[in-house]
Amino acid sequence: MSEPSTALVIGTGFGGLAAAVRLGARGYRVTVVEKLDGPGGRGYVYRQDGYTFDGGPTIITAPFLLEELWTLAGRRMADDIDLREISPYYRIRFDDGSHFDYSGDHEAMKREIARFDPDDIEGYEKFLAISERVYAVGFDKLLNVSFDRLWKMARRLPELAFVQFYRSVHGLVARYIKHPKLRQVFSFHPLLVGGNPYSTTAVYTLIAHLERRHGVHFAMGGTGALVDGLVSLIEGQGGRIRYACGVDEILVEQGDAVGVRLQDGERIDADIVVSNADSAATYRHLIRPEHRKRWTDRKIDRAKYSMSLFVWYFGTDKRYEDVPHHMILLGPRYQALLKDIFDKHVLAEDFSLYLHRPTATDTSLAPEGCDAFYVLSPVPHLKAGIDWSTQAETYRQAIAASLSETVLPDLESHVSSSHMLTPQDFKDRLSSVNGAAFGLQPILTQTAWFRPHNKSEDIGNLFMVGAGTHPGAGLPGVISSAKVLDEVVPDPRQAVRAAAVPGPSAAMPSKTRSAAS
Repeated sequence: MSEPSTALVIGTGFGGLAAAVRLGARGYRVTVVEKLDGPGGRGYVYRQDGYTFDGGPTIITAPFLLEELWTLAGRRMADDIDLREISPYYRIRFDDGSHFDYSGDHEAMKREIARFDPDDIEGYEKFLAISERVYAVGFDKLLNVSFDRLWKMARRLPELAFVQFYRSVHGLVARYIKHPKLRQVFSFHPLLVGGNPYSTTAVYTLIAHLERRHGVHFAMGGTGALVDGLVSLIEGQGGRIRYACGVDEILVEQGDAVGVRLQDGERIDADIVVSNADSAATYRHLIRPEHRKRWTDRKIDRAKYSMSLFVWYFGTDKRYEDVPHHMILLGPRYQALLKDIFDKHVLAEDFSLYLHRPTATDTSLAPEGCDAFYVLSPVPHLKAGIDWSTQAETYRQAIAASLSETVLPDLESHVSSSHMLTPQDFKDRLSSVNGAAFGLQPILTQTAWFRPHNKSEDIGNLFMVGAGTHPGAGLPGVISSAKVLDEVVPDPRQAVRAAAVPGPSAAMPSKTRSAAS
């Protein structure tokens, strides 16, 4: 009875790290396995030529979710992490050179709107009100709830209908705001979580209120500082993280997950298994077909996946002081480009870009007098049939030329470090089905109960966290997916009692603990 229950977590993305902290705080003995040589998953850190490049998420909008993890581990986040609020949150630059500075300052936002159309100020106020109501339902009541039963979603339908969840984000924005450029300003947010503004459920308009209420932040030292901080919490709880340990199979006996087999053949037994790997990849590649009833290969194939990303990380031997921390450069087309990416699956000649310049806030991420950047372009996932081994450099050059003509003059003459990430890397390096950067699209029919559940529908003692499960992508989403585990993972003491009962148990089977755990 004194032997602790064991938990095996697959992957060190933010969902996996948050899950490990929560399980450790509840008394589980936690082992995390990661196939890369370092932590972070999509938040992996690339260091080269004196530059530090955050691999993935750079926008922190709900710091209280992170603070809760530090509290659970008995520490103060402020002792480890220096968070700074960014202002403006984003600069949105249009193809004609005009721009909109998006911030949390209400009066400044109204002045920005007035530069485009003063008549839209009233509509903006109404949009903020509906965004706040969506937040009250979507964030406060849905984010941390397990939708393992359809009735849990059904009982929220009246509230969701009241906030017009059946509309798309762009459709809801367009009800209140008329100027076409301002509609783009207030509808681009789904792209940050892998969705098309024209098809993503309007529940995601809660992001506008989330940002306004809690701000947009950056961790000094980069997002990697948060990753390192979470790793230190896990190790401080007595948990263990093993790198360069790819999982070959989740082992299932009598309908229950009982551990994993690594790619080198080693077996690690555990009482529960939590997968932070892409949910579609977890079911397709890590679980044998005979153990799957709902998430069959056919269902996985028919799901709608997010777009992928082309990301160019680069350092310059000079500083571009006029470029803010976060910048969105919209191309000449908006809806038509999104249709090319999400529906037609073609690589268009034009593009819209997200440009990240962390050295606007933290100069330590580049050599003195230099800047670190990454530029991200939404592109079709791999079902488009694009050969990125031949297209990547040509595409990078086109992006570099566009940046040189707009916000980074003479860029190519000043690039001193370069690294690329393509949709093929999302598939091969990050194990994402179709190279989709955010897993399943956040459309209505793939939201809440319709997404892969946090508690596996097919296999006992198997749980899911990360972008591919409920509630979805983005830092608040993946961290909250770990919080859902508090509802669906049994207490470790119950697990030990269940293990003493002969035969399979829905709560926890009796398994041999691995020395590796």
